Parts: sequence; structure tokens; C-alpha cells
Amino acid sequence: MVIFRNAPQGGPPQLLMTIRSREMVFAGGMAVFPGGRVDPADFDLGAAVGGPLDPEEAAHQVAVVRETLEETGLVIGLSGEIDAAKARAARDFLQETGELSPVLDHFGWELELDQLVPFARWFPKNENIPRVYDTRFYLADLGTGAVEIEADLSENTHLFWTTAQGALDAAEKGDIKIIFPTRRNLERLAQFDSFAEAKAQAEAIPVRTITPHMGERDGKTWLEIGEDLGYPVTAEPLTTVARS
Repeated sequence: MVIFRNAPQGGPPQLLMTIRSREMVFAGGMAVFPGGRVDPADFDLGAAVGGPLDPEEAAHQVAVVRETLEETGLVIGLSGEIDAAKARAARDFLQETGELSPVLDHFGWELELDQLVPFARWFPKNENIPRVYDTRFYLADLGTGAVEIEADLSENTHLFWTTAQGALDAAEKGDIKIIFPTRRNLERLAQFDSFAEAKAQAEAIPVRTITPHMGERDGKTWLEIGEDLGYPVTAEPLTTVARS
């Protein structure tokens, strides 16, 4: 979930990022956007939603709503009587049940998946990579962003707000580490001066599965993606990718 908020002092919007625990098998110690895997219960709840979404897409959107609440304490993609105290209680309840449906029933909330904007889908499909993830990214807007956040301290050790360019600058200085898809998404997000601009581009460019591939440039190996996917930078030398 790529969560936007208005910058307190004005300027480009800020995004919420998290540092993954170094003990995590995938992207341990890396700065990423909040999210996680789709569980069987997410498919069940997604199928019950109905509407225009196909069951698999609905399950992914349910999963990102659940994972965002679990990892950050933010209630996104839900509607009902919601305040800071109920958000904290809902997070605690979710950590007990492990499923979103009982949380909705307990607090009288409903899914409002229109709050999510599909942004991208990355799927490496590389036999040389031991673990690959079919990952879908969504945009959401907090507006003023005057909300409480707290890392779960299990999968993630730290949450922080930053502009997209600020995250890229921090990675360049070595203050954080980011993997290839995160870097490309940050470069794309850095183009926008508001959530509305990001949403407009996301809605104008249909989401297609992005599978990076190897290419040769001037005798060197590069990792590349398609040129027509909305990304301003579509390739990076494999040597710098590996250092990330």
C-alpha cells in the first residue's frame, strides 16, 4: 500500500515506508511499502464482496487493507465509525484473530475498496531468483495525515514518512536500502506533486504485470522493464542492483 499524506510544511506529498526486519527472508533490512501476503481468509472475504472486482483482485485488495492495519495501525479501505481508539482496538483484535472479517463484524465496519487505486504489479519470474513474489501495489490517500502509526516490531522495525524523492536521496546516501522495484516505483511517484496527479496517471495507464529482464548495453548487463508502463527510469546496471 502506497499511502499518501499532505506534507505538514507544504510541498510534495509524503509516503509511508517501513524498514523490514533483518530476519525476514525476503528483503530483510530493506525500506519498502507496507504490505504482505494474501491469506486464504482474504479470498473468502473477497469472494463475499461481489461487485465488479474478480475474486483474485478482490482478495488482494482485502489483503492489503488487512496488512496495512496490522503493520501500521492505519484503517484504510474501510468505512464506518472509525477513530484513533477504535483503530488501535481493531489492530489488537486483528492480531488475535488473524482475519479481517471478524474485525469488520465486531466494529460494524464495511469494506470500501474504492479508496484503493491499483498502481502496479511486479512479478520477476526468474529461475535464478530463489524466491519470487507476485506483488500488487495500490495507492491510497490520508489527506492531512494527522493519524497515529506504530510499527508492529515483528516483520517491521521502523515506520517513517518521506517524499518519494527524499527516499531516493536517502538510498543514494546509504541511509536506507531499496530493491529494484521499490526504486522504480519511487522514481515514478516522484513525478507527482499530489495524490490526485498520481491517481490520474494510475487510472490512465492500465496495470500490466511487470517482469524485469536482462539486457546488454555497451557490453554491460542491465536489468530492464518496458518503456510504456509509466516509469521515467526503465533500466539499471546489474552491478548497482546487486549492491541494493
